[in-house]
Amino acid sequence: MNLAITLLVALSIAAIIGTVLQQNQSYTDYIIKFGPFWFDVFNQLGLYDVYSSSWFLFILLFLVLSTSTCIYKNAPNMLREMREYRQNIQLKTLENYSNTYSWTLPQPMADVQHVTQKIFSHNGYSARLKEGESYTLIAGMKGGASRLGYILTHVAIVLICIGGLIDGNAVLKAREMLGQIIPETQNIVANEVPEVSRLGINNQSFRGSVSIPEGRQTDVLFLNYKDGYLVQELPFTVEVKDFRIEHYESGQPKSFESDLVIYDERLDQPLEQTISVNHPLIYDGYSIYQASFSDGGSKLEMLAWPLNGESNVGKKVDTKVGAEVPINLSGERWILEPSDFRLFNINPSAEADKKFENAGPSVQFKMRDKTGEAKEYLNYMVPVEKEGAYYYLSGVRSSPAEEFRYLYIPADDKGSIKRFMNYLHALGNEELLRRIVTEQNFAGSTLPSTDAAQLNEAMIKLVGLFIENGMDGVIDNVEKNVPADKREEVTKLYVRVLQQMLGAVYVDVLLNEGVDVSLGIDEKKAEFFDAASAAMSAIGRYGSPVYFQLASFVHLQASGLQIAKAPGKNLVYPGCAMLILGVFLMFYAPQQRLWARLEEKDGGLRFVLAGHAIRNKLDFSKQYKQIQAQFDRVLTG
Repeated sequence: MNLAITLLVALSIAAIIGTVLQQNQSYTDYIIKFGPFWFDVFNQLGLYDVYSSSWFLFILLFLVLSTSTCIYKNAPNMLREMREYRQNIQLKTLENYSNTYSWTLPQPMADVQHVTQKIFSHNGYSARLKEGESYTLIAGMKGGASRLGYILTHVAIVLICIGGLIDGNAVLKAREMLGQIIPETQNIVANEVPEVSRLGINNQSFRGSVSIPEGRQTDVLFLNYKDGYLVQELPFTVEVKDFRIEHYESGQPKSFESDLVIYDERLDQPLEQTISVNHPLIYDGYSIYQASFSDGGSKLEMLAWPLNGESNVGKKVDTKVGAEVPINLSGERWILEPSDFRLFNINPSAEADKKFENAGPSVQFKMRDKTGEAKEYLNYMVPVEKEGAYYYLSGVRSSPAEEFRYLYIPADDKGSIKRFMNYLHALGNEELLRRIVTEQNFAGSTLPSTDAAQLNEAMIKLVGLFIENGMDGVIDNVEKNVPADKREEVTKLYVRVLQQMLGAVYVDVLLNEGVDVSLGIDEKKAEFFDAASAAMSAIGRYGSPVYFQLASFVHLQASGLQIAKAPGKNLVYPGCAMLILGVFLMFYAPQQRLWARLEEKDGGLRFVLAGHAIRNKLDFSKQYKQIQAQFDRVLTG
């Protein structure tokens, strides 16, 4: 019994872990969340799929066998005891009970016997009468169903554990041990997954997920399994006819639902039903839940703006979420991989009268170079306000474990990125730079060389170094090529010359826009210059040769469905009901017994009243005293 209780406690702890720790996620997600050390510890303990872990299934099997044996050995005695009134109990036993009392009465035995039966019945005791040679015994009992509670509780444990074994993928683990299935680890389309990583429609228990874009259908789903996945085939086809979502003011999803169509050869007509969270579609033993939503392959039109200054025209790129687009940039091959599109980006508002503000659509993508290494980007479609100015935001990170670091590209007076790109292009135009150097009087900015031509070339190279590697590149160049005792002086000189060059080029860009700069530039345009210079200084760390601007889109959504087949629940649910009933009967309807022994002796009638209970003895003792008082009042009052 103690071992069984310990094992049940272990199962309870495992159930808590399985509830708190999200099960059957990809190993990459767990590594990011817990780190390599704790990932390996939890993996060895089988906590990522705790209900299918070997130790969990072993405990279930052990409880089934041990509890079944217990039922087999004790159930007959329990059932017999439910009907047994123990009419052969001896007088000495009655007198030794803690709850016992005796009277010597003058009444006839028949009258006392009649009173006893009425009082027993009044207090809920069923009674049986036994006539002895010189005595009469009336045995009363109530709560006989408590023994049935014992049986129900044990049968319930067996049913629940068997249900857990059925739904715990024990067969799947056995097939894996025999080499009959091997999880697929590569990200390939479902119809290319080999047979060794596929499960047929005869698989009796599973829980998997699939994302279906609007207007599309599927007859498979995916089961996360260890460090890969398995493809589970379905005996029917699921189509997402339409998907709808509502949002709170904060931008959080309020509700989302899908219009599903089930196509099955066994159906005369396709089955149509709308599902939502907590309102699944149940069909042929399969439960189809509304679990999540994602992008369904939104069509994107993006403009690729060069960041090396070679052009001020954005190249149009048509793609969609989930696609891989090879692009030739500056003679090198890159791959654009859009991974997500968000229509809304709701953030807390800085304004007192507004709680939230929408930053507009955004696109998330990866840029993969020829070596296969990739950086991830998050670009917003419309400019975002920051401290009174507007910027195009582009987040960048090297891995999902990192937070995005943002590049702030200032928007011009029209909310466009055009001025920044014209400015960047102008800084990369050596012919323009030579003209500006010639027109401007930079002779006072004395560099190490006194030759005017060398001075001009040095200034042009300085601008190129700044565009390519930012201010960090300029400082690194000084540290590599200038003696230590002159570095500070040369650095200050480079910064002053660079500021003059950047300012002169910026003024030229404004003139080309038709801006009157005869009286200088206003504060807003000066702030743009500072922001643009800061953005250019960060381009060297950006990691992509182009900035992708989201120009337009066609939003398509996908419904995330979770499909489960759990035949074990047909045992677990009745088992839970039996467990509740059994515990109630054992604790709240305990078996209680009363005996009344009547014996004529010495010209009178000796009456012995005794009682006994297995549980709640204190409460029974109070009840016994009340019954004793009833007899005392009726027989002697």
